[in-house]
Amino acid sequence: MRTVWLIALVVLAGSEEAVRGEVKTRAVTYRHQGISFQGHFAWDDAVSGKRPGVLVVHEWWGLNDYAKQRAEQLAALGYVALACDMYGDGKTTEHPQEAAQMAGEVRKNVQTWQGRALAALEVLRGHELVDAGKLAAIGYCFGGSTALQLAYTGADLDAVVTFHGALPIPDPSQARAIKGKVLICHGALDSFIPEPTLQKVRDAFEAARVDYQMIYYGGAVHSFTVPDADHAGVKGLAYNAAADHRSWQAMRALFEEAFAPQD
Repeated sequence: MRTVWLIALVVLAGSEEAVRGEVKTRAVTYRHQGISFQGHFAWDDAVSGKRPGVLVVHEWWGLNDYAKQRAEQLAALGYVALACDMYGDGKTTEHPQEAAQMAGEVRKNVQTWQGRALAALEVLRGHELVDAGKLAAIGYCFGGSTALQLAYTGADLDAVVTFHGALPIPDPSQARAIKGKVLICHGALDSFIPEPTLQKVRDAFEAARVDYQMIYYGGAVHSFTVPDADHAGVKGLAYNAAADHRSWQAMRALFEEAFAPQD
């Protein structure tokens, strides 16, 4: 499978460079299995030399401004970030039913789902400023489950972070394939993820001796990191400033640990 998607991956163009302070952004188009995907690179031009790369996977809405802004926040911390596209052609929507349909279309074929994430990771790895030996993936909601699916392939990731993500339960071989540290940031009142699912994920991780953390944020529901989550009109989605701040700090701490120089 690795050979197939490496051959299929072609980085076609980089354009629309912009400057916000020292953070620069560049749009990138790449292909996988005959489909065109859009990406959004962000990095701090004031930082010299190669640095860790972080893949950012969007919510079920698609590659919208929120995912891009998260990439830019990571760039401001000194990383190269790529907000990737899991739907193709940069498709986005603001309608919950359409979002569910688009995410479901990807989820129904795990090989395709993982392949698209692996293709995006290769684009990130190939950036001229990325230290290819220091990579991480983070994701929100649908993106969180995608980041885990990427880890289940055995991808060379030092860290994986999910924020209010769906949690696919790995089989034993998938759990053993995880190479990096995992952080699951979960709203304690999230009605979308059944507690038995979290227990099964924990059990699988424990059996495989995965280096993981699972943090529950009291009072938080689904989409707790998204400031305008309430505007979607979906019951059970709401922003929680404390959980947003604390989960971001937990991610930063994990990255410092995961990317620390090895003795």
